[in-house]
Amino acid sequence: MKAKTFLSAFLLAFSFLMTSHLFAQKANRDIYELRIYHIETAAQEAVLDEYLENAYLPAMHRNGIKKVGVFKPLASQPDAGQKVYVFIPHKSLNEFLSLEGKLLKDQTYLKDGDAYINAAHDNPPYKRIETALLQAFKAWPAFTEPKLTGPKKDRVYELRSYEGATERLYRQKVKMFNEGETDIFTKLDFNPVFYAETLAGATMPNLVYMTTFSDMESRDAHWKAFGADPDWKRMSGMEEYKNTVSRNDTRFLYPTDYSDF
Repeated sequence: MKAKTFLSAFLLAFSFLMTSHLFAQKANRDIYELRIYHIETAAQEAVLDEYLENAYLPAMHRNGIKKVGVFKPLASQPDAGQKVYVFIPHKSLNEFLSLEGKLLKDQTYLKDGDAYINAAHDNPPYKRIETALLQAFKAWPAFTEPKLTGPKKDRVYELRSYEGATERLYRQKVKMFNEGETDIFTKLDFNPVFYAETLAGATMPNLVYMTTFSDMESRDAHWKAFGADPDWKRMSGMEEYKNTVSRNDTRFLYPTDYSDF
């Protein structure tokens, strides 16, 4: 009887330790919020810029989120002047969930963001907000600030979303990134900001990642090198990774002057 009791206690303790270990593994992967403001007028854009620069980003910094990215479509893009992208990295899901409550108690934020926060119903600062909740890849568990030194106005931030026709095929594409594709991007100096799985969003199942370049010429040269890379050719020819992307949505963005990176 004592042996059975000891065995039960041991199995319970082992189960608890394994669960804690798995939770810790997941907790060590960043949680990202990718927020897209859809705007219709220059006036809305001006109010949004004022809010983000002087109220929202300072409030993020006060709450321990030191780097927030704010981006807009390049002038050559069909949605130029219509969207503003905000990338917010969180260390945990709890940090993401608790943030709004902290902001609503931050009197400095409420004062500095008054024009945006208390905008009238018939004069809103945006048309709508689109949000995706993401979790960093195992192979790239935290966001990385790009190592670029050139003028911000010339930079190209490439945001890609790869959709899968089924959940199984989507998981295979994530596996491909985790087991070698991110290494190729690193080897070829793509300056990745993040790679992530979409936990909740409008185009699931999909993964999202962002790479950065000093200008469009540099971007094109990097992708040419990627296509010719022997490691990529080997991986892309493997049977298990075929037909894993049903749609590639690519956006070319530039950072605002007040963006943290």
